[in-house]
Amino acid sequence: MRPKHILAPSDFSHHSEPAIKAAFELASQFDATLHLVHVLAEPVVAIAPEPMIVSVEPPEYYHESEIACLGALKELSEKFNSAHVQVKTAALWGSPIDTILNYASQNAIELIVISTHGRTGLSHILLGSVAESILRNAPCPVLTFREKSNN
Repeated sequence: MRPKHILAPSDFSHHSEPAIKAAFELASQFDATLHLVHVLAEPVVAIAPEPMIVSVEPPEYYHESEIACLGALKELSEKFNSAHVQVKTAALWGSPIDTILNYASQNAIELIVISTHGRTGLSHILLGSVAESILRNAPCPVLTFREKSNN
């Protein structure tokens, strides 16, 4: 397997850094394009006491959020891209799981490299796992990274 398009979703947490670093190394090794993406959550729409009044974020919110996200992705690229891999960045809106899976399908992604927070027990049940859902439903192989524990 020699993937030409590798997807590395980032939530900008320290947990995601080992996967991002590995994705850059793999992209360099395979001379692949790395798709570095972050999914922005749609803001929750608050409904006021009157049934017909709904508050919505102003259009500037979306634009400013995307600009900030793309800047953070550029910083990640500069931090880990020592081999000058071709990188495509994207700030996407939606639910993380569906958005990542759709991006992978629409962009001929051949490998997804993603971190997992390593939650277990009740926190896993309550919070779920984006990485696990990606692993189960991806249209291509998925490589997961879990931060080493200090035990």
